[in-house]
Amino acid sequence: MITFDTSPERYRHWKLAVDGPVATLSLDVAEDGGLVPGYKLKLNSYDLGVDIELADALNRIRFEHPSVKTVVVTSAKERMFSAGANIYMLGSSSHAFKVNFCKFTNETRNGMEDSSRHESLKFLAAVNGACAGGGYEIALACDEILMIDDRSSTISLPEVPLLGVLPGTGGLSRLTDKRKVRRDLADLFCTTAEGVRADRARHWGLVDTVATPQKFAAAMKERAAALAETSDRPDAAAGVKLPPLERTVDEMGYRYRYVEVVFDRAARVATLTVKTPNEIAASPAAALAHGAAWWPVQMARELDDAILMLRLNEPELGTWMVKTRGDAASVLANDALLADTRHWFVRAALGLLRRTLQRFEVSSRSLIAMIDKGSCFAGSLFELALAADRSYMLDDPQANDAPRVALGAMNFGMVPMVNGQTRLANRFCGVAAPVASAQKQIGTRLAAADASALGLVTATPDALDWDDELRMVLEERASLSPDALTALEANLRFAGAETMATRIFGRLSAWQNWVFSRPNAVGDDGALKRFGTGARPRFNWERV
Repeated sequence: MITFDTSPERYRHWKLAVDGPVATLSLDVAEDGGLVPGYKLKLNSYDLGVDIELADALNRIRFEHPSVKTVVVTSAKERMFSAGANIYMLGSSSHAFKVNFCKFTNETRNGMEDSSRHESLKFLAAVNGACAGGGYEIALACDEILMIDDRSSTISLPEVPLLGVLPGTGGLSRLTDKRKVRRDLADLFCTTAEGVRADRARHWGLVDTVATPQKFAAAMKERAAALAETSDRPDAAAGVKLPPLERTVDEMGYRYRYVEVVFDRAARVATLTVKTPNEIAASPAAALAHGAAWWPVQMARELDDAILMLRLNEPELGTWMVKTRGDAASVLANDALLADTRHWFVRAALGLLRRTLQRFEVSSRSLIAMIDKGSCFAGSLFELALAADRSYMLDDPQANDAPRVALGAMNFGMVPMVNGQTRLANRFCGVAAPVASAQKQIGTRLAAADASALGLVTATPDALDWDDELRMVLEERASLSPDALTALEANLRFAGAETMATRIFGRLSAWQNWVFSRPNAVGDDGALKRFGTGARPRFNWERV
């Protein structure tokens, strides 16, 4: 079983140092520290274990070091920044693992950009040696790239000429969408296995600044300070420690304080239940006093962990049924506090929740929300229902405990999807009128008929039909092709104009998924299998 929890004292591959407003993350990969046996992590190449540490380090900077304004990402190895994802790991991994690995690394790098955009945490890549593939993609996720000009170090995206695959962590999209590299130069760059040196990299827009070895340390310090000047994170604030999550795992599922996952392997369904707290923080100071146990932080950490555990360890549980339990009023009260983003801790909590919801809806699973008696789909928790492919709400108007849903400010822009849209706007494909109608109902507890009339739920079976309807929905979903469902869901979940993020995940779900399963990449004579053997790959030359 693969788990995603770690802590700085357990890191084998990253070194975190904090000096006032600047944190330095130095990549120093232990060759024998692979997540599984069978390959060595040479040349600062990385596997999933390296990226789990990076994701953890970023969260600790967000919460435990609120006065950090700039994160410098560099290498502790001389003349080698990173060779990218470990090729032998990719060549020996299952198809599903490769795709999930790429998805997690995408989310970690997207999270860096998200923190820069929403939490004013800035990133500087200090490329102090050779930088290839996924190594350059780490740099691309930063706000600024400084490259050493030592006449030998290069940057490259060599996946096409060397491996027969694509840059899998947003490389192509970030070249054009983020760095605005001309597409003919991007084509030349991505088909030149040896890469380009500093002068050409700066001229093409692949990096921002270059410095000789003698001036590199001073340039890094200067650029980090300049980025820190653009940040509004606090100058002095005590951080919040992130303790290990308390998680119970057995053959029936996972259990946390606020999140429970129950497996039904026969039906190929995992039921995720999110629970609300009994107490409400009255102010940012009160929330800070709760620390990592404050419900939005604790719940989001637990839900995020459960999503990742399910992705990697339970690939055949193709349908996730989502429930909530508790008090809608407590959800809306905590949401109201999350709106006060002037406080660094509130802003960090909101960022964690935003990224967790985004991870939920790009998880390549069928998502079904079940709004039954005892549910509390309100505000931030109603975002789970809006993210779902379908939502079913029990219509039992005569019952005192009939379910209700409620909208809040959280549903209108505080936790956008990766494409920048609200889930309500995305639901209605950009048509403004139904969103405006829904906004008028903020704070109203809506019964099934009202929610249906507003277009907020898919169907509202009555008590007589409820059990049979849900059973048929789950059985139907389980009978369909998982490949077709993944493609269907990826197409329908993001309506409207493409963004860099939707292009990244769309390519991962389609192009990279397809390329990774083709014999030109993974066959016995494919590029991934023959890499490092001295033998050239044998390609099927048909263009399809």
